[in-house]
Order: sequence, then C-alpha cells, then structure tokens
Amino acid sequence: MNRFIMLTALLFASVVASVVPGVVAAQVPNLPTPSVPTGPAPIPAAPVLGANSYILQDFYSQQVLVEHNADMRVEPASITKLMTSYVVFKELAAGKIKLEDTVVVSETAWRTGGSRMFIDPSMSPTILDLIKGMVIQSGNDACVALAEHIAGTEEAFADLMNHYAKELGMAGTHFVNSTGLPHEEHYTNARDVALLSSAIINEFPDYYAWYSEKEFTFNEIRQHNRNTLLWRDPAIDGLKTGHTESAGYCLASSALRDGMRLVAAVMGSDSESSRASESQTLLNYGFRFYETIQLYEAKSVLATAKVWKGTVEEVNTGLDQPLFITIQRGRYDDLDAKVELQSELIAPLAEGAVVGNINVSLDDQAVASRDLVTLAAVEEAGFMGRSWDGLMMWIDGWGDDE
Repeated sequence: MNRFIMLTALLFASVVASVVPGVVAAQVPNLPTPSVPTGPAPIPAAPVLGANSYILQDFYSQQVLVEHNADMRVEPASITKLMTSYVVFKELAAGKIKLEDTVVVSETAWRTGGSRMFIDPSMSPTILDLIKGMVIQSGNDACVALAEHIAGTEEAFADLMNHYAKELGMAGTHFVNSTGLPHEEHYTNARDVALLSSAIINEFPDYYAWYSEKEFTFNEIRQHNRNTLLWRDPAIDGLKTGHTESAGYCLASSALRDGMRLVAAVMGSDSESSRASESQTLLNYGFRFYETIQLYEAKSVLATAKVWKGTVEEVNTGLDQPLFITIQRGRYDDLDAKVELQSELIAPLAEGAVVGNINVSLDDQAVASRDLVTLAAVEEAGFMGRSWDGLMMWIDGWGDDE
C-alpha cells in the first residue's frame, strides 16, 4: 500500500527556531480574514543594477533572492582566484601541502602580467605568503607559483580547477588558467560564482578569514585589498574582486549580519565604485526585507512512524541535514509544515532510510521540501513477530477493501 499519514507541524513564533515544532494530527482551522490587512507590507521590487549579470542568495538556505542574467556566460577575471584558492585549500585540508612550505618561483610566475605580489626567482615564499598575495593583493604571480607547486604546470592545475568545478555543480564554468587573464575558453556565470563562494565559506571557515584582511605587506611592498566594501560595512567579510577591459568590473561578496549570511555576485559593472555600490545595494536589500530561520536541526525527532515486523514497533524520523528557510521578514507565524509518513514500514530498516517527507509552505506556496529519514536502524523480528504482524497487516488491508 502507498497510503500516507498526514500530520501538521505547528511552527512557534521566533526569529530563529531550533526547537522542533510540535506535530499534531489535525489541520489547524483557518482564522477569519481581517477586514483590514494586518500583515507586513509587501516586499518592494528587487533593485535593478547596471551590471550585466548578478545574483543574491542566502548562504544557509541557498534560496535565491535576486537574480538577473545569472546563467549568462561571462569572463570571471580575477574572481577566477576563488577557484585557485579553493584548490589550494583542498590540498591543505588533505595534508598534501603545509602553510610553512616554501615554494620555488619560476621565471614563468615572475613574468606573469597583470596584478602582482612581486615575487621573483631569487625568493622562497611560503604557501601562506602566496595565499595572502593571491587573496589580498590579487597577485597573478602568486597564483602561477601555487599552481606550479601543486600540479607542476598551470595547465595541469587548470584541470584540477575544472574537476572541482564539476564536483561543485558549476555547470556554466570552465577554466584554462589560475589567474583570470582573458581566454575565450575561460568563462563562468554569476550563479556559479555564488555557488563557489558559498563552498569556500562552508568548507574552509578558518581559511575564509583571509578574505577579510584589508592589506598585506610582502617584499616591503604594502598593498590593499581591492574589495572596498571591507572598509564600508563591518558585516562584509569577503570575497574577491575582478577586472579586465573585456570582463568589466566584478565582485563576489558576502556579509554576515545578525546570524544571517548573504552571498552576492555582480559581474560586468562599469567601474570599481559601481561594482561596490551595486553589491552593497543587493546585500542591503536582502538583509532589510528577508530573514533566514533554522526550522529544524539535523537528527531531531520530527515524527514517530509505525514499523511492522521489526524488533520495535516505532522508529523516530527526522532530517539528515538542518533545514533553513528564507522568507519575508515578519511572516514566520504564517508558515505551515506538513509531515507525510509511509503508513506501512516493514523491517528491516537501515538508519537513514527515506520514509516520508516534510513540506513547508507560506500562503499555500511551497517554501521547502525535505526527505524524512529514520534516525535509527530497525532489525527484523523473529518468526513469531513477523507472522503476527503479517496477520495484522492482512486484516488491516482486508478491512480497507470495498
């Protein structure tokens, strides 16, 4: 049978709800509609920017709040260095390189054009030096030195970049170098930039702190971070700028304010000042009109399901990952959550088996849907237990037939 038990989860009013809403068996009756609307005012239209493409999304829920041409192919310029740093961070996390390792600077790295941290073949910079030279000073020479140290050649390093791009789901991206210098086969889009930015923040929170550093001095040369938003707004803590004549001015940015983190990517602005102001506009819009709430924690019990032919009669169910949603500010009390559980679960059941789902809606519009999984394994009962439950299931099914 494919019958489902419908349950309704009541969501308590709170800015951030880590306590699981109660689950009841009946739908709460609708209250009378007031003659004068008492809810929050509608969200104004999203800002229209002068950039060629852009996107704003919440970090925790991954919900897109604003987008314009987000899948359009664009040149990443030095935003490419986000993927260069991602590969380097992967190598660090795997223990293949260490921050204190020294690097041989090739003539190729030394002669790389564009922005530089000013290394040369007479030097032996550390991995940490080169990371800061890449992240803070946007040094193309630092990128090539890191690429050659890790993969032998920059071309081989680009293969690693594309491998991780595919792994992250960056379907509209392809790299041919570590720097972002123009090439017809070197491209990305705003959505992929936001995806990569979120991956760096999520996977490497300690390394991510380098993106908020405002300056770095190497070889007695002090250079400032090109992300001018770091000086404007203390909530903004990354990520990376980019500029070439053909790409225009680009900026991937992120900000954390009152527990809510937003990620923005603005591609193809007209100037250094416009990419900053447009990014700030997106972030301010998101923080002003939306809020992100953690509805449920991972592994918290959301519902209890009946189990047939098992060593126990019931199993707790929940989510394998926390559930965050992003909604208009002031609408938390209007959320509705419904749990659907399979009515005939038969042992054995592995821990993590999908046995239903939870659907969250607002004004009858879907907000989120996640699988419910078993929070513990259920072993099969002995012969007598299985036989008795088999009989009960047969009687129950016979009684339902017309």
